[in-house]
Amino acid sequence: MKKNSSTRITGIGSALVDLLINEDDHFLAALGKEKGGMTLHEDHEIEAVLEKSEQKSVMVPGGAACNTIVGVGMLGGKARFIGKRGDDVYGKLYEDQLKRCHVDSLLELSATPTGKVLSIVTPDAQRSMFTCLGASTELEPGKITPEMFQDSAIAVIEGYLLFNPELMMAALKSAKQANALIALDLASFEVIEASRAILGGIVRDYVDILIVNEDEAKAYTGFSDEPQAIRALSDNVEIAVLKVGGRGSYIANKGNIIRVSPRTGGEIVDTTGAGDLWAAGFLFGIAHGYSLEKSGEIASACGYEVCQVLGAHIPDEKWEEIKALC
Repeated sequence: MKKNSSTRITGIGSALVDLLINEDDHFLAALGKEKGGMTLHEDHEIEAVLEKSEQKSVMVPGGAACNTIVGVGMLGGKARFIGKRGDDVYGKLYEDQLKRCHVDSLLELSATPTGKVLSIVTPDAQRSMFTCLGASTELEPGKITPEMFQDSAIAVIEGYLLFNPELMMAALKSAKQANALIALDLASFEVIEASRAILGGIVRDYVDILIVNEDEAKAYTGFSDEPQAIRALSDNVEIAVLKVGGRGSYIANKGNIIRVSPRTGGEIVDTTGAGDLWAAGFLFGIAHGYSLEKSGEIASACGYEVCQVLGAHIPDEKWEEIKALC
């Protein structure tokens, strides 16, 4: 189904720095923060929390589309990311980390601080997230051009862009003009509910590869039954993917449904980024002309390995094991 000979995958979405620290329940209680979940904060509030901790934070580039593109780069694929960061220390570190992950970046600069997500990880492996979207929300539709997607086999569009319809349409139109296949990950059931009036038309007119999890599938199709859901998801797209967590995934193409078995054996430490990294492996396979079955196998390995660690970044030695499948 490739439209051109390139293997590059270009993503567009929120440029967010992920900051991780390990603390105990007492630290959270002192902040008045209920364990788990995500709350929005101002940048200075997140900095104040960091100052209260004696732990050194671990920083990695984040955001849904960015996680996927980093995975593509670590698999050895040609990877590019489009976003907006602050002209600050965090933004520079973010861009440097992308380079280390073999990702070419097209990042606009802003006077607004770089978006960040502080995750406080307690001993029970639960995450409590403090989020400041910052500069990531300032990506301007008028500055998104087909040239940004030039020589791309696949354009990965972050579902959260649906909260900004003008930006979403600018990305879709530019990717289509660049002759890239368009992959849309619906991101969350809240995104689907908020964009229901326009989502069906977008999928019908622009999307080639639709990726969802089971909650999103129910919100989008109305079906909880997995076979019914994957068939409904495949309407109007070339490839539909339904991820069902520890039970594996389904891939639909031209009326055929493939069941991809999950990898098992290891302890699940943290599921953050599992869907994003699954998409990285799958889209890498599609861009390189692999079969759907092989692409699903690589995807399953990526999704499994990221669940064995805290955070959305797989260790280098595990990437080497995954690359042996390619």
